Amino acid sequence: MNRTWLKAAIRRPAILALGLILVAGVVVGSWVLWRQQMGEEASSAPIAAMWPSSPPGKVCGDASVLSGPATAPPGAIVVPAGNNSSVDLEEAGKTYWFAPGVHKLDSGEYSQIGPGDNSTYIGGPGAILDGQGENRYAFSGNASNVTIKYLTVRNFVAPMNEGTVNHDSGKNWTMQYNTVVNNGGAGIFVGAGNVASYNCLKNNSQYGFQAYGSAGGESNIVLDHNEIVGNNTGDWEGKVEGCGCTGGGKFWDVRDVQITNNYIHDNKSVGLWADTNDNNFLIEGNWIENNDGPAIVWEISYNIAIRNNVIRHNLESSGLGRIRTRDTFPDAAIYISESGGDERVPYDLVGSPTVDISNNLIEDNYNGVTLWENADRFCGSPSNTSTGYCTLVNPTVAKLSTCNAKNITKEPYYNDCRWKTQNVKVHHNTFKMNRANFYDCSTAMCGRNAIFSNFGTSPSWSPYTDDKIIKAITYDQGNLFSENTYVGDWNFTPLDAGTLVTPPVWQAAPYNQDAGSSFNG
Repeated sequence: MNRTWLKAAIRRPAILALGLILVAGVVVGSWVLWRQQMGEEASSAPIAAMWPSSPPGKVCGDASVLSGPATAPPGAIVVPAGNNSSVDLEEAGKTYWFAPGVHKLDSGEYSQIGPGDNSTYIGGPGAILDGQGENRYAFSGNASNVTIKYLTVRNFVAPMNEGTVNHDSGKNWTMQYNTVVNNGGAGIFVGAGNVASYNCLKNNSQYGFQAYGSAGGESNIVLDHNEIVGNNTGDWEGKVEGCGCTGGGKFWDVRDVQITNNYIHDNKSVGLWADTNDNNFLIEGNWIENNDGPAIVWEISYNIAIRNNVIRHNLESSGLGRIRTRDTFPDAAIYISESGGDERVPYDLVGSPTVDISNNLIEDNYNGVTLWENADRFCGSPSNTSTGYCTLVNPTVAKLSTCNAKNITKEPYYNDCRWKTQNVKVHHNTFKMNRANFYDCSTAMCGRNAIFSNFGTSPSWSPYTDDKIIKAITYDQGNLFSENTYVGDWNFTPLDAGTLVTPPVWQAAPYNQDAGSSFNG
């Protein structure tokens, strides 16, 4: 996990940024002239506004959602407030009801609850499990079918890349109506078959949640109606340069995930970050805003639908940093990196083997949607920061032992050893940009969509050097914007980070993008 949203994988010299600033006036002038010629007649297919009208998972502090039963359920073991170190909290098949008040475990670093299979933990109104700034984990172990509800879990000190609740990614856990706040590492881990819903995941040191796959990836995860806010209080990107290890939530090598109706906001990093061989995701009906980094990063992964979301004012910190330094690399609210659709891996949640970005409201972010591919990043390359991983599409061919200088210049290695930004469809979205709402930044910096790559340079045996991938991602890999609505001044970056074009150029040959779209800024 050694990538970071703070820095681009490949950057042009500073003179490039200055050049873009100088040509901004020309760009804007041609854009205005084109609009005058087009008039107000441009239109696109009607867009059904299916995104939420208000944040759907606004649960933090809402006692009507988060307060548990005032009395113990029939047959439950009553756990009194105070020091619970003498209470056996690990029996299989039992239900525990935590009385209102503060609950503490023993003071030891590894004092924790290791649930038995089929155990249930329910908090009464105001029940708090407090780690005292000493205990690492609240709930851990490999039990299955565990349920945790209505508890506030706070002040645990899980280390970096570890979790407070469900530390070992137990299978088929249900975590609902909890407040997980001010803990180290991730607030919760979500493993195979987990459901996390109506939780407040707030102000945790690294992530609100994390899902880490193994042996083929965790599967069938549901995250619904959670509020995920203020995470990465530990500023891990600042402490571990290039770690790529922060956000509202992070996925690594995970399959079959539904992320619906969540409120993901004001995290001190990326909102949602999926990194390395994630596949078959649905991100729908969420409200994602005011995050320091992108709203969504989809990195060396496959087949996802990003639909019907409100995505507003993201890249607050990283976008401002680029503006101040005149670094024109087009980070975007939705940032697709070496990822695409492929029919050789599952896509039932998406409906087609694509990266489908549709029917979203994308408003006042640093930039809108960027499709990027690092020409030097592929299986076997030293520029692949996901060390030890190879692509998913052809496991008998694409292996670390075979994606090498001897084989990679020929098929099927040439195509199957490379994570491709391909088959990305960006359609029926509403893109809005009022620059006054984003630091009054210039047209050369804000309000862009992009399809681009870098000039391939390494390693010496790479078959993807020069402008091969620049041309492939722009012209040949099925990436298409269409039937979108643009409000405000928008420009576009095709080919490489040094190119900035107006809507009429973007729509014309050779780019042929945004057919059927309207530009009414």
